[in-house]
Amino acid sequence: MAVKQFNLPDPGEGLVEAEIVTWKVKAGDTVKTNDIVVEIETAKSLVELPIPWEGTVVEILVAEGTTVDVGAPIVTVDVVGAEEDSAPLVAPAASSEDEGERVANLVGYGPSAGTTSRRARKAAGSSPAPAGGPAARTDHPASQAPPPARPIQSAPQAPLPAPLPDVTSPAATAGRVGERPGASRIETKVLAKPPVRKFAKDNGIDLSQVIPTREDGVVSRADVEAFIAGGVPEVTPTAQGAPPAYGMVAGERETRIPVKGVRKMTAQAMVGSAFTAPHVTEFITVDVTRTVELVERLKADREFRDVKVTPLLVLAKALCVAIRRNPGINATWDEAAQEIVQKSYVNLGIAAATPRGLLVPNIKEAQSLDLRGLAAALGGLIATAREGRTQPAEMSGGTITITNVGVFGVDTGTPIINPGESAIVCFGAIRKQPWVVTDADGNDAIVPRHVTQLAVSFDHRLIDGELGSRFLADVAAILEDPSRGLVWG
Repeated sequence: MAVKQFNLPDPGEGLVEAEIVTWKVKAGDTVKTNDIVVEIETAKSLVELPIPWEGTVVEILVAEGTTVDVGAPIVTVDVVGAEEDSAPLVAPAASSEDEGERVANLVGYGPSAGTTSRRARKAAGSSPAPAGGPAARTDHPASQAPPPARPIQSAPQAPLPAPLPDVTSPAATAGRVGERPGASRIETKVLAKPPVRKFAKDNGIDLSQVIPTREDGVVSRADVEAFIAGGVPEVTPTAQGAPPAYGMVAGERETRIPVKGVRKMTAQAMVGSAFTAPHVTEFITVDVTRTVELVERLKADREFRDVKVTPLLVLAKALCVAIRRNPGINATWDEAAQEIVQKSYVNLGIAAATPRGLLVPNIKEAQSLDLRGLAAALGGLIATAREGRTQPAEMSGGTITITNVGVFGVDTGTPIINPGESAIVCFGAIRKQPWVVTDADGNDAIVPRHVTQLAVSFDHRLIDGELGSRFLADVAAILEDPSRGLVWG
């Protein structure tokens, strides 16, 4: 047996860190290959990590609630039938030049012969790696079937790794925070979140020239803005050792809640979207009585007995039909190429409020699903999101989004477009209200009807008022009379 250290794998998606949420094992526990040992939270989702070996847990190196960088050791295992090898399982995160080769690889470790490996890239001026070095990640996205495991290779015996250093100590932050002017960072990888990279690219800024002020060395938007302005942003110290609090605390006038994980990524994405795409929001009030009646009939239909049927389902289908009639709404703006990219597929995003923040997973190829298939996909998507199990691949590639504020009793809102998309529909609460109904003879009567409000925010760079209005009117028309979906679909 030999002791090996398990490093935090690279989750891909441009992410550079993750928080240790829950350890599923403790020192002395026996584990088997692919046993789940820890639950982590990235800026995109909650992920369970399997261990790639069989053996005994020696030491937990990182406490719960700690945020660690990709490639950092988090646990050591005394592995059955292996020679001493403390080489890292996963290489550190690639630089911005390597991002085309970064691959999410968080699940599906397991022994398999003939694994394809990629030679590790050398840093400038470094010596060649010795034979038998750490195996590279396989080129396989996390959303697909489990990849074959990397072969275990031996390395010269090394001592057990020490616990991670305190990243707030002066020694740990030396050379990262407050680097001397003129210090070169070109030869090291630049750590930055995707929205920051995009902001820098849009402003023609080379991130390798920007000095980070965060203690973890990650370049923030404030750092880039300060670089553009020719100054250095002030570093605001954070409270150390204070546990997060999420409610009123007796005797305290203020409560500080750390912004990290999904909430942090959402905040950055929304700021980027709000100040990049010129938003226009339109509203319409709709009599959805016939949609409510349809939902009640479908609930009693045996074809739908295993799925949840709600007005949101009818709205999702109405959106797909309206997009077919107004394809320009299902597009995105390519700033670099100065082109409008119109998409013939609909990856329908559903904004879901979860304990860890707002998630927007999407139903792939929603336009090809019938109502029963859409109901099943919608139910699974929402359930997974609320459990915090949504994977990054399920939140990428969206083309249009629905946000349902009606579940909170809210009538309407002015939603912010999900980054990478050009429109978002807001679905308000359905209420019984007095409504003027005109009969076949032209006589008006005031009767109680189920009424809701819809809103659509769209990117005015590529969607003008006419297109946005036609799209919203078509969605409303189908909710008012679902049979139109048969005629238009």
